[in-house]
Amino acid sequence: MGLYNAIISVFLLSLLVELFFMVRWDLQMLQQNSYFNKRYIKWFKTAEEHLTVKRIITLLLLVFMLVGWVRDNKYIVALLTIVVVMQSYYAAREKFKLPIVYTNRVKRLFITEAVIALTIVGTVAITMGMRQAVVTTLLMLTFSYVLTIAVNTLLHPIEKHISQGYVNDARRRLESMPAMTVIGITGSYGKTSTKHYLTRILQEKYSVLMTPGSFNTTMGVVRTIREHMQPYNEVFVCEMGAKNIGDVKEICDLVHPKMGIITAVGEQHLESFKTIENVQKAKFELADALPADGLAVLNNDFPYVANREVSNAPCVRYAINDSEAVDFHAQDIVYSSHGTTFTIVGPDTRLNLTTRLVGECNISNLIAAVIIALKLNVSNDQIRYAVSKIEQVEHRLNIKRTPAGITIIDDAYNSNPTGSKMALDVLKQMTDGKRIVITPGMIELGDKQQELNEQLGRHIAHSCDVAIIVGEYNREAILKGINEENTLRNNDVHPVDTLNDARTILATIATAGDTVLYENDLPDTFK
Repeated sequence: MGLYNAIISVFLLSLLVELFFMVRWDLQMLQQNSYFNKRYIKWFKTAEEHLTVKRIITLLLLVFMLVGWVRDNKYIVALLTIVVVMQSYYAAREKFKLPIVYTNRVKRLFITEAVIALTIVGTVAITMGMRQAVVTTLLMLTFSYVLTIAVNTLLHPIEKHISQGYVNDARRRLESMPAMTVIGITGSYGKTSTKHYLTRILQEKYSVLMTPGSFNTTMGVVRTIREHMQPYNEVFVCEMGAKNIGDVKEICDLVHPKMGIITAVGEQHLESFKTIENVQKAKFELADALPADGLAVLNNDFPYVANREVSNAPCVRYAINDSEAVDFHAQDIVYSSHGTTFTIVGPDTRLNLTTRLVGECNISNLIAAVIIALKLNVSNDQIRYAVSKIEQVEHRLNIKRTPAGITIIDDAYNSNPTGSKMALDVLKQMTDGKRIVITPGMIELGDKQQELNEQLGRHIAHSCDVAIIVGEYNREAILKGINEENTLRNNDVHPVDTLNDARTILATIATAGDTVLYENDLPDTFK
């Protein structure tokens, strides 16, 4: 019995190590779902994470313990210990596109879960015995996501109090800098690129701070203010993201923008917004927050921007093509593999510009940035120089060339109906060799998920010579769209399970002169 107790103690310890990795995975997915229990539960149901191999094996181990198959059998317990150790080994080596970020919030959640789990297991071990402690640990392993949800709920009041303290501190810092101009940027797509372009142009004249990366939530903006804002900053370019009505207003109530750009209102995040009218309402919270002496810059290329009036502040409208309804537009757009030349035309304005960027979406974003720059008295020469030096934002229609002579168009950050079509239009113009697209399709489109990915398939059919469709999430819809057009041969369409599989195929078919478009790259929450 002494040896058996020693082995089952090792078994319990190995299960606790496995529980650590399972909780880390649960918290990683909770973090990717913005710590919202409702969103996390919805993802969990659709992702079928409860049916993964790890949980199935754990459930079988639980059954073995409950039916008594391993009672006093040290050999079976030792074998099961090896199984659990191997699971922990592979969990420790597993790589993710978006690994967990150990923020203070994650640490609090992790520590709380650990304390609760160890307290329960320890109490059971002392009062009921080691075998019962093993059964308890297996139960927690199988249903670890329930523990994560419970702890997230338990800590919610504390997190809310901590967050409010950070918000109050950020508000005090802003109030101490009344002369600083705050420029808000929102839109269904294009806001991050526009933020980068505007910041680069304004830096020719001003000390500019922008929200880094995708810090476009209220707490991301708060973190930017508290960690990066300096007393000498003259302009704050603030990206404002939204998945629900009220998100942009919450940021505006904090930063009080003087100017605002709405880059697009389109079919994005329909899973949470439900309708495009709700998207419009959310994005125009920025325009509605502007003061009477401010400026709203609106992209009329999108009907749900063009049909919305702004009466509380001066309004300038822009579009790629000229019309009576717009104040600024682009002319003489010429693309090449080295970039684009074009002209911005507006009231008393005619600016001939050269940029390394390609794609109508990037030209549109540059128009918005130039309008703000002109309003802030940046000279034409300063604008020309800055635009010529703007670097392509990573993973957003970013063109690179490999030593093997293959052109890579990297549009992998985030795909949407308008942006994906523009990216495919750019690919279509690359005629030196084969045109290859690699994509898993588009997500978060609600009831239009199937329809819009079928539409993507039809665009692919008319823009590419080879299509590699990654993963199962949108495969059926994209292939249906491609097949409806009957322009690609079957051996030119390759459904694969992973991005690594796509790269393996690419290595066998790509040659010098070819162009490869990476359109979207889904996070770990999508299979």
